[in-house]
Amino acid sequence: MADTTTIQVSKAARDHLAQVAKERGMTLGQLVEELAAQQRTAEQIAERLAADRQAAREVMGADISDEEFEQAPDVLGNIYRIAAEKVRLARGAAA
Repeated sequence: MADTTTIQVSKAARDHLAQVAKERGMTLGQLVEELAAQQRTAEQIAERLAADRQAAREVMGADISDEEFEQAPDVLGNIYRIAAEKVRLARGAAA
């Protein structure tokens, strides 16, 4: 078995997590392990960002600097904004 330790949380947090674990058919320890595995450290996030930018550079065949990436428009955010506006318009027309 893996090394284990104790963490301290409020009773309310423990009880809440225990209920979530029960509903998912797992132990509280398994739930905490799952939650911990889903969280990324700042270093992991930076590594992923660097890898994603490198992949984008390779696909585009362009040597874009990190500064240029930072100044680029939020394309995905703009797509979401446009889609949300279309949904609002469609709902307004249907009313």
